[in-house]
Amino acid sequence: MKIYKNKKVVAIGGGHGLGRVLAALNKFGNNATGIVTTTDNGGSTGRIRFCQGGIAWGDTRNCINQLITEPSVESMMFEYRFKGTGELGGHNLGNLMLASLDNLSVRPLEAIQLIRSMLRVNVNIIPMSEHPSDLKALSVDGSWVHGETSVDEMETDLLRLDLEPEVPPTSEGITAIENADCIILGPGSFLTSIMPPLLLSEVGHAILKNTHAKLIYIENLSPEYGPAGRMTLREKLEWCERACRGRKIDIVLGEVPHPELEDEWHCVTVDLASPNRAWRHDRDKLSKAIVGQLK
Repeated sequence: MKIYKNKKVVAIGGGHGLGRVLAALNKFGNNATGIVTTTDNGGSTGRIRFCQGGIAWGDTRNCINQLITEPSVESMMFEYRFKGTGELGGHNLGNLMLASLDNLSVRPLEAIQLIRSMLRVNVNIIPMSEHPSDLKALSVDGSWVHGETSVDEMETDLLRLDLEPEVPPTSEGITAIENADCIILGPGSFLTSIMPPLLLSEVGHAILKNTHAKLIYIENLSPEYGPAGRMTLREKLEWCERACRGRKIDIVLGEVPHPELEDEWHCVTVDLASPNRAWRHDRDKLSKAIVGQLK
């Protein structure tokens, strides 16, 4: 199809959600770009950051894993997770490989490109920033909560989300947004996957300035927990638009109708669930739904 050669698509987010979208965009090859959240401080990624510093690699590794189409010794290495209770226990070799390249003074983006080349991944993957930063949230009780895992576990609602410290975006990511025909937000953890890249002011400005691109928000198929789970879809859309400097979301893709939102947003109801895992987006259905909005 000509659309795969003529249209450029950028997806913004992190973790399993962004990986699923990028897998659905695989036919676009290097006309598809993922801008990946780099603020995770939990699990193997958090342990590496605590010991070595640097950006969080876990979401990037997850995206690459979902884009591997040809199983190989290299892909088995990249996906391998150490077992046991020792210092290596729980660490993912892919995270260690990316962190090692970073420590060798290779640009994080160049480290990703080396791994993509090794694993024959065509879709572009760009970290939201090449500088380490963490999430912090202002609670309704006036206190600040620091770190992505702590934000996810907040028992109170939050008023504001910020990055600490403020960091510049990766310039290649801004260029991709400026040249995109379609920009996708979600699915994924709203506060800790979708929002962090949008907290970079240059990202929001780039989305605002690209008036010809369709801005699409993709809903989750299963409910979230923590403070994001207490937010309505309206609140999430308003948060995104505020971060994008008032740019309206053109299309909301989801499985549930939202008649209460129809006056403000164009909501498209479509079957997106995997046949054997109702909480996971089916790659083919997701691809068809996205391509349908680009025609």
